[in-house]
Amino acid sequence: MAASPGPAGGAAAGAVHGSGPFGLAFDSGLEIKTRSVEQTLLPLVSQITTLINHKDNTKKSDKTLQAIQRVGQAVNLAVGRFVKVGEAIANENWDLKEEINIACIEAKQAGETIAALTDMSSLNRPESDGQITIFTDKTGVIKAARLLLSSVTKVLLLADRVVIKQIIRSRNKVLATMERLEKVNSFQEFVQIFSQFGNEMVEFAHLTGDRQNDLKDEKKKAKMAAARAVLEKCTMMLLTASKTCLRHPNCESAHKNKEGVFDRMKVALDKVIEIVTECKPNGETDISSISIFTGIKEFKMNIETLRENLYFQSKETLSAMLDALLERTEDFTDCAYTSHEHRERILELSAQARMELQQLISVWIEAQSKKTKSIDEELELAILKISHSLNELKKELHSTAAQLAADLVKYHADHVVLKALKLTGVEGNLEGLAEYACKLSEQKERLVETCRLLRHVSGTEPLEITCIHAEETFQVTGQQIISAAETLTLHPSSKIAKENLDVFCEAWESQISDMLTLLREINDVFEGRRGEKYGYLSLPKPMEQAKIAKLGLKLGLLTSDANCEIEKWEDQEDEIVRYGRNMSSMAYSLYLFTRGEGPIKTSQDLMHQLEAFAEEGLKLASSVQAFSKQLKDDDKHMLLLEINKLVPLCHQLQAVTKIPLQNQVFLKVDKSITKTRCIMATLVQLLSLCYKLLKKLQMENNRWVSVTNKDSVDGKT
Repeated sequence: MAASPGPAGGAAAGAVHGSGPFGLAFDSGLEIKTRSVEQTLLPLVSQITTLINHKDNTKKSDKTLQAIQRVGQAVNLAVGRFVKVGEAIANENWDLKEEINIACIEAKQAGETIAALTDMSSLNRPESDGQITIFTDKTGVIKAARLLLSSVTKVLLLADRVVIKQIIRSRNKVLATMERLEKVNSFQEFVQIFSQFGNEMVEFAHLTGDRQNDLKDEKKKAKMAAARAVLEKCTMMLLTASKTCLRHPNCESAHKNKEGVFDRMKVALDKVIEIVTECKPNGETDISSISIFTGIKEFKMNIETLRENLYFQSKETLSAMLDALLERTEDFTDCAYTSHEHRERILELSAQARMELQQLISVWIEAQSKKTKSIDEELELAILKISHSLNELKKELHSTAAQLAADLVKYHADHVVLKALKLTGVEGNLEGLAEYACKLSEQKERLVETCRLLRHVSGTEPLEITCIHAEETFQVTGQQIISAAETLTLHPSSKIAKENLDVFCEAWESQISDMLTLLREINDVFEGRRGEKYGYLSLPKPMEQAKIAKLGLKLGLLTSDANCEIEKWEDQEDEIVRYGRNMSSMAYSLYLFTRGEGPIKTSQDLMHQLEAFAEEGLKLASSVQAFSKQLKDDDKHMLLLEINKLVPLCHQLQAVTKIPLQNQVFLKVDKSITKTRCIMATLVQLLSLCYKLLKKLQMENNRWVSVTNKDSVDGKT
């Protein structure tokens, strides 16, 4: 499997991937096809929205008619690609074939209807007076669009069912092989079964990796990342722990160590299924309490409703909410590692919040009986006071948890206890083992306690999940290190027992390192540096947002044009095609940004994407230049003219990305999107020209081969 989930929201959610070269090593075909369905669907939806929102009173200039026709054609082409993917999925899943095929037929009919209604090619001819178009039958377009979206949704839901079934089947295979591994008695048998287990885990890794990437819920994504990280690390632990058991079959600590690995893997496998099926075993519910920061956020939202409605909340509800919230601060005040100063300040701020709630309730009751300006001002002041106190409490709690975590990570960075356990093991020193096992247990308890406190101040749900994952990892791994160390101490000359202890110690060290990253991300969220979505980089005026969205729509259409050109190529792995596809994909992410959607959230994200896009454009230009060397002079000259347009545009875009943002956010975004559109327009022309010249070159080569063969035959004659 891939790397462990980084310790934080974004990192946790996205650190375990199933794509890339490793992802393509295993391919049932379905996960790639399903992803292709979604990629096809996204531009489809935006183009349909454009058609439905088309204004009847728009001037029927040639430019307008051409734009409408292009949108209609793009929709129909996208539907064609979508239907192909849907049919491929249907052919591989006979139980759903009929349902998927019916939905595909509906989609195809709707796409053809939209193409016909947007066909403006003959509108200005005299015989076109009775032609039905979008101008005469907008209702028809809306009906076709609804049918299309309905059928597309059906196919996606059915494809989703297929993916879920495939993940469950894969999990069941892994579990069955794990049961065989638990019972194995010989090295030879173990090696054979573990080889099969490894292949099954690779398959499961890719299926769940693709699923994780497709999840829209950040909390679920973080949970999936955590579960997959457990499976990844436990796979290596399972190997060494099982080998140690086989080498020392009568060693109780070795068996305990191995059982711990198997138990944790089974829990992680169940967690994955719980996430993909969205149901807990035996109807269980999530009993984990909400964090203090979440509680404060909810409480403040409730008191702020009093500004609009004095009767929306009850006094009892607000009092109970604050009591529950402040009760959770006992995790900090009861913690043995909290400093006296922090403890006193937390208790002081908690008492102040209780007092200010009583003051708020008193003013609130008065405001319900008489409505005056002075009472409104008193109520506003009471709301602001308690909000301020809770903000101060948040700062104190964050400072307490962050300081504890930073000190702890720094103190244990040299891993003295782990080194001592390894040394006592190879020396067979049982007294030393007892001493350092006790020290590791104390260290583990302190780390677990600190993770609980960090969870309270994490600020986002994905970060909360990562704190819980870290807490569980320290809890379980700490016990497993001690059992592995005990095995080595009882068998000090055992190489496999030493290797096993090393594996568990590495997992511990890795989690300590992850905790530092977790702390950094929690600090970033607290200080407002990340964690929220910044639509349009916080463009200040609706007019600016509208302009960016309009620029983006044209960019979205150009990505469709580029995709159409790419699909013409027979060799989809050709360098020119590969770079073109990458540029189209990046441009589509930029288009989503103009709608306030997609993966690009911040100015830094946008600049990184633009730099990567420009770099990919320069790589494409280099590949096209290499291709031009195979051409005759006239064709070569024609191609070089297009390259000479692309290269300066890419350099200009790179220059734009280096301009300081300051207060010119809109201007920078505007320039960037405009340059990207120019590059995409050039890309479409370049792909089309390269394809034509490639075909021409192939025909000439075939003709030359044919003539050469004929001459050869004549010579023999």
